[in-house]
Amino acid sequence: MTYTWAAVIGVVGALVLDLVVLRTRLVTRAVFWWTYPLILVFQLLANGVLTGEHVVRYARGAILGPRLAYAPIEDIGFGFALVLVTLSVWVWLGRIGLDREPRTGRR
Repeated sequence: MTYTWAAVIGVVGALVLDLVVLRTRLVTRAVFWWTYPLILVFQLLANGVLTGEHVVRYARGAILGPRLAYAPIEDIGFGFALVLVTLSVWVWLGRIGLDREPRTGRR
């Protein structure tokens, strides 16, 4: 499996989790798309440092080729999936009431 296919599967999986499994539907909300660019800027900065300094390297045959801030465009897909899954689970846990009774770990 190439890095490109892994990124596509990650994005599709995150969308299915958000829209079908957890039904949080974050990607249908304007607030998600208004705030996502902020996350993207910092993702590109971090990716730029890691790939620009050759801390992380990619096999040429495993990626499409185009890059943003030195990182392959597939990294944007992985970042999107990571953020969407994290936020979807967070919202879902709040909906089921997990955060209604905070606990400190002591009884």
